Amino acid sequence: MSCSFVSYLLITVLSTIFRCRKNMNNLVLSLAPKFTRLQTLILRQENPQLKDSAVETISKFCQDLQDLDLSKSFKLSDRSLYALAHGCPNLKKLNISGCTSFSDEALAYLTNFCRKLKILNLCGCVKAATDHALQAIGRNCNMLQSLNLGWCDNVGDLGVMSLAYACHDLRCLDLCGCVRITDDSVIALANECLHLRSLGLYYCRNITDRAMYSLAHSRVKNKGSMWESSMKGRYEDDGLKSLNISQCTALTPSAVQALCDTFPALHTCSGRHSLVMSGCLNLTSVHCACAVQAHRTFNTIFHTAH
Repeated sequence: MSCSFVSYLLITVLSTIFRCRKNMNNLVLSLAPKFTRLQTLILRQENPQLKDSAVETISKFCQDLQDLDLSKSFKLSDRSLYALAHGCPNLKKLNISGCTSFSDEALAYLTNFCRKLKILNLCGCVKAATDHALQAIGRNCNMLQSLNLGWCDNVGDLGVMSLAYACHDLRCLDLCGCVRITDDSVIALANECLHLRSLGLYYCRNITDRAMYSLAHSRVKNKGSMWESSMKGRYEDDGLKSLNISQCTALTPSAVQALCDTFPALHTCSGRHSLVMSGCLNLTSVHCACAVQAHRTFNTIFHTAH
């Protein structure tokens, strides 16, 4: 390993995607005090080894940390979140997906100190991701741009609406498997989060046409920036680019088609699927503009040839 590469690690980034079976915790304990200017640390694990003592050491010595990945660290407890709250206030990106032992109280406490968070992954954090925690995130982390709440089935409308009213720069939100949410959550997001580009609603079976029409109407509400973008040739760059409504069986073709027509970046055509509707057999007639155009072109060529 070259000296320049070692220097680069010391100053800016250490990405440790360890696959060692016995030594990860001890390795972090020994290395963290030597990497005091660390900004990025990836401790993603296949076999959970990381303990609270390692995160406490990281928090003590790596106070410039901005990006931390602790995903699948099943052995960690609330002690780790309390340590991060006091030791790493500059965190901008935090991935604790699959950390099932964290509580919502500890997560809410963390947000009181880590107010610069822009990207937060809570996928599978069923105890931590509750309406109480989301209210705290809304109060304290208004710079948030991306939030993954996949399969957090304690999340309800109160929490999502609190986020929508406070985090106006939210761009990516995954609510897949959040079975308690209703149209009220989506309507709040449509009205308040005009920069929203990606929304996951897989298996949110309480979602109805009302939510789809509210999203479509949000584009009209945002017509000022739409006009500026169209003048610059970026019309398709604004608004929803990705939407997953798989297993949302209450939706009808007319509402989803209206949404698809409103947002040109939502595609159903082959190779560009950004509107995902798996398991919605009643939505097979919904097509994006380019898919319709391709079908017309094919028919024209076919009829001309015969």
